[in-house]
Amino acid sequence: MELDFGPAVRDFRDEVRDWLADHLVGEFAEHRGVGGPTDGAAWEVRLAWDRELSAGGWLGVGWPREYGGRGLGLLEEIVFEYEYARVNAPYRATVNALDLLGPMLLAMGSAAQKKRFLPPILAVEELWGQGFSEPGAGSDLASVRTRAERDGDEWVVSGQKVWTSFGMHADWLYVLTRTDPQSARHKGLSLLLLPTDQPGVEIRPIRNLAGQDEFAEVFLSDARTGADMVVGEVGQGWRTAMATLGIERGTTLLPQQLTFEREAEALIDLARERGALDDPMLRRRIVDAWISVRIMRTTNLRTIAELTAGRTPGPQATTAKLYASTRHQQLGQLATELAGSAGQIVGEDYGLDTRQRSFLLSLAETIYGGSSEIQRNIIGEQVLGLPKEPRP
Repeated sequence: MELDFGPAVRDFRDEVRDWLADHLVGEFAEHRGVGGPTDGAAWEVRLAWDRELSAGGWLGVGWPREYGGRGLGLLEEIVFEYEYARVNAPYRATVNALDLLGPMLLAMGSAAQKKRFLPPILAVEELWGQGFSEPGAGSDLASVRTRAERDGDEWVVSGQKVWTSFGMHADWLYVLTRTDPQSARHKGLSLLLLPTDQPGVEIRPIRNLAGQDEFAEVFLSDARTGADMVVGEVGQGWRTAMATLGIERGTTLLPQQLTFEREAEALIDLARERGALDDPMLRRRIVDAWISVRIMRTTNLRTIAELTAGRTPGPQATTAKLYASTRHQQLGQLATELAGSAGQIVGEDYGLDTRQRSFLLSLAETIYGGSSEIQRNIIGEQVLGLPKEPRP
């Protein structure tokens, strides 16, 4: 896939390409494509790579200069993410802070919060985890029960969070809490910034199907944080949380789509090796898989065009996540079938090859970031105008 974003950013694109060619070498080059939203592989290498990016000024391309960013525009951010994905660089270890918390603080944080937290994020000095989901409040975040009570100049937080990505490495958490005990559903929630290095925080790893422990569950028992650690307004945490998830829906699917396209190309190569293209039924499924990644490309480009024009993205931005996650699972399933018995054999210590890891990890894609069931409800109610689903 090759895209030209026009003469206005061509010099910037060339600068990105030259830097990546000079620095994505040695151990970093050996780990091209490693890691992902649900893959904690080669953590120390990826952390070192993030520090390399930081030293080159490539973290927070669109963040204000006063916080350590480059102060560039949305188009430059998109160009960087595209070029980064094009060379299959390691998945950034600091993605939670870079793609979610940081933009949220820029949009809704106080001046003091921005000054305190943004520079250490770009310097890779502090790592963050997201404390949204709970055992009884996964995709339905309005059911959050973790409570925070005001005690003088502090908030006292108790509850449990689960599926915290890279939580074992987090120095801080941004936690959705219920600050009004009499409230229900979307009301009375607040988003707090909470340090993990204290007696009231216990973080336990959760191992996934691929043998990785990037997920964690977090137990909060009278954990404390400052009264000034509320992002946005007290009681308006739902709006803050939705803004964060909205950021996640922005341009993050473009690099993901490039990965899927590479997997589709590898699938076609595998089919040729196995002679599968002679089977009309398999050939039809392979063509369908290739068409799906092309649809993802077109959808993402439409969204990017609307964003760079200053418009609110249309319905395709809402459907993109649902489509990409379900089709990626089908792509992985087909690749596993084509691999035959080799696709069922793992290496020493449950070592997985790239194809196996991608398929197993894709099973979580229809859950994290909003489950497919929730996405279908959103599309039905907000895009198609259908009646809301009855609540018990």
